[in-house]
Amino acid sequence: MRAQDRARRAGTRPRSNHTLETALATLRDLAVLLVDHRGKNDWALVDVHDVEAFLATLPRARKRRLTVLRQFFRFARSQHIVLADPTRTLTAKEPNGFRGRTLTLDQQRELFRRCTTDTHVHPHEALVGMLALLHGASSSEVRMLQVTGVDPVAHTVRLGKRPHPVLLDPASWTVLQRCLAHREAWPTANPHVMVTKGTKAGRSPASTAQLSHVLDDCGYPPRMIRSNRLVDLVNTMDPKLVAAAFGMDPQATLIHLADYVARKRNWPPARQQIHSPAQMINASLRG
Repeated sequence: MRAQDRARRAGTRPRSNHTLETALATLRDLAVLLVDHRGKNDWALVDVHDVEAFLATLPRARKRRLTVLRQFFRFARSQHIVLADPTRTLTAKEPNGFRGRTLTLDQQRELFRRCTTDTHVHPHEALVGMLALLHGASSSEVRMLQVTGVDPVAHTVRLGKRPHPVLLDPASWTVLQRCLAHREAWPTANPHVMVTKGTKAGRSPASTAQLSHVLDDCGYPPRMIRSNRLVDLVNTMDPKLVAAAFGMDPQATLIHLADYVARKRNWPPARQQIHSPAQMINASLRG
């Protein structure tokens, strides 16, 4: 507030009341976190781990909140409220590592059963869900999938820019056949597997907007389901191999790399317990 007064007297632009209120709200939230979750009732007890835990609650606001905290702790150190500035070694850049949302094992099982056993689920929803869950297919890859890219003998499909056909497991192949049967009910010459009322009279693929809402009923967005598969592959295989298999840029797969290093990895890998549908499909394909 003194800086506001100085700016007004000097004719420069003062900080708005909203900026001050935002800064005070940040300090209030930090104080609540310290008292309720970290068991600290004195600013002098705050360390860098407390600040990092607070910044992790809102990763997108890290830079703005860290600026406020730096100003406060510089002031607190000048007033001898704290002995050391806990924000001195922190950077505004967010730490590396995947922080997107993924499905739990129970959610994976629920989605798998919904797409394979629930007859009330629309064929388009089942196809997008299964290809994203088990094969890491993006909405664009499923949207652009054409009938000519389906091999009924080898049970493979051509997805996007992937260099090789994707071998489908029995469950995914059954869902695909259901989607093709739904397509045959339309009198259409559209070459794409997913045909809607708006595209049956032409040759264009389904709209991006429609694909973004095709999984609304199951409650999981396509990106979240796909990220679950990519995270599993990237953290158990070489990210460059995953990028080559998916036709992706290597930097795109590195985004899904978790922020940890396995302490011990045996080769060849020991037989592991299978939990997720994706792991079951991998095991069945390996024989």
